[in-house]
Amino acid sequence: MISEIQIFKILQAMGLQRSHSSKRKLQPISKAKNDENGSDHSLVPPDSIISDIESYTPWKFEHPSALDSFERMMKAAKGKKIAVFLDYDGTLSPIVDDPDKAFMSDEMRAAVREVAKYFPTAIVSGRSREKVKQFVQLSNVYYAGSHGMDIEAPPRPFKSSDGKYHTISPGIKGNEVAFQPAKKFLPAIQEMIAELEEETKKIQGASVEDNRFCVSVHFRQVRDEDYSILQEKVKSVLKNYPEFHLSEGKKVMEIRPSIEWDKGHALEYLLETLGLSNSSDVLPLYIGDDRTDEDAFKVIKSRGQGFPIIVSSTPKDTKASYSLKDPSEVLTFLLRLARWRKSSSSTRQHSQIWGINS
Repeated sequence: MISEIQIFKILQAMGLQRSHSSKRKLQPISKAKNDENGSDHSLVPPDSIISDIESYTPWKFEHPSALDSFERMMKAAKGKKIAVFLDYDGTLSPIVDDPDKAFMSDEMRAAVREVAKYFPTAIVSGRSREKVKQFVQLSNVYYAGSHGMDIEAPPRPFKSSDGKYHTISPGIKGNEVAFQPAKKFLPAIQEMIAELEEETKKIQGASVEDNRFCVSVHFRQVRDEDYSILQEKVKSVLKNYPEFHLSEGKKVMEIRPSIEWDKGHALEYLLETLGLSNSSDVLPLYIGDDRTDEDAFKVIKSRGQGFPIIVSSTPKDTKASYSLKDPSEVLTFLLRLARWRKSSSSTRQHSQIWGINS
């Protein structure tokens, strides 16, 4: 348990302090007033705030801020190769009620573009590859959609025999995507989507999203009393598709093919594609906020080196080593990462190695 003194110091840093009065309200320290007996009483925050602090503070000791730990992390990265992996929703963009409006800011886009100049960078999302590509709008990153079941590499410059520079995409012939391990499930997925749309159309706020190799049923805008009904309808449809399984994320039910593939496998595949899978001097850096990102965190942990970073403002079970509170802190971290590499002596060398331009 955190002591009263520790709580007081935390609240004081927040601009609040705890009172000895029986009233349980919140008031800035500078506005504390004397009561009718002349005693100075600052007002008290609700018990829920104290409880949140008591749980969040020890969690932060186990998962320190990646911003506060930045210098130490980069010291460990000196002389090594960093590969960057980023979730989309809740990491590069805020979580919103309408999934079709989860736009990333121009500042975030510029930061990701800058990071990708110096490090191989991949967006690993549960969204369809095409959809997340429309959101991100960058050509110098890898896209791994459908939880890594649909991977596309960025174009790279190469010099042909005629002395001219052209662009190619490693592992891609023409416009063919590099890797789609669940391609055989596409017909069944399309059938399932039609059934889900029919079964859920009368539940207000529910929406079915086609993510190419997986299906998302969003219930962020569904009334609490309707959730169990929606869940039963989804499960009833899924009974007809034994080769698929159901999982749950942030206000969304995810239906995926039951194959041995997830964001962790996508991370391993991308490292192998980059020729970095067996290298002892490679540090994967993965930032994500969802339960599905835990598979990637586990892979990094099993490698024994790298930076798994969870995006969360509340305590949660995670394999991540570091934390960031929200997308605004992700933005700050990415900008610092790009500046760090830009100012290092090996900037030019790394840009040439990856051959990726903005």
